Amino acid sequence: MEQTNFFENVCKYFDKAAALTNYPAGLLEQIRMCNSVYHFKFPLRIDEHNYEVIDAWRVEHSHHKLPLKGGIRYSLLVNEDEVKAMAALMTFKCAIVDVPFGGAKGGVKIKISNYTDHQLENITRRYTSELIKKNFIGPGIDVPAPDYGTGEREMAWIADTYTAFNSQPGNTDGFACVTGKPISQHGICGRKEATGRGVYFGIREAVNDKEEMKKIGLETGLEGKKVIVQGLGNVGYYAAKFLQEDDAIIISL
Repeated sequence: MEQTNFFENVCKYFDKAAALTNYPAGLLEQIRMCNSVYHFKFPLRIDEHNYEVIDAWRVEHSHHKLPLKGGIRYSLLVNEDEVKAMAALMTFKCAIVDVPFGGAKGGVKIKISNYTDHQLENITRRYTSELIKKNFIGPGIDVPAPDYGTGEREMAWIADTYTAFNSQPGNTDGFACVTGKPISQHGICGRKEATGRGVYFGIREAVNDKEEMKKIGLETGLEGKKVIVQGLGNVGYYAAKFLQEDDAIIISL
């Protein structure tokens, strides 16, 4: 069987959908391609005598709407193919529901359990400063968010680093360089659980569709429905929480 990578698979699905439209081939190719891929490396001082080189990426898939939006992942599985694919998916997800953002994604190739909090802060701040140098971050340009391996803490470090480089008296606009910040650092209530709540809303609407439920021989509504949750990170936890609160039964993790 022919092996394809993540980004190639995304492009294949895009091409399949594009074939059903009458848009010019050149326009479709512009929508399909990644506009900018920034792959960079930087050193991390481990101790007095040792350094480690960190691999990092920020991919800006489409600038058709600004700012661009997409999370930052910290994982040993991060690679350019994954970041490109997820940036493209961000573009398509926003476009489908008419959210006026382009798609982007970032990643740092690390295993977070191998580092102290201080080292993770240094990695995050250095990553941010590299993005600033190339104009790959900013409230009206490219706005990262939490993703796998990152959260409110990392977003606070990013916002603090960005505002330190772009400080003006009385100007708080710089804090809009990222979303998912702590409430105390200009974040908003509800952001932490938003993705998991969205999963819950999607499932709730699906099981309340009488025609679809009839096809599979189930009653409508979440009450009594058995649910298996794959992964119990931020998204899985809140999806499970809201499903259970609506009388679904979590039977396995």
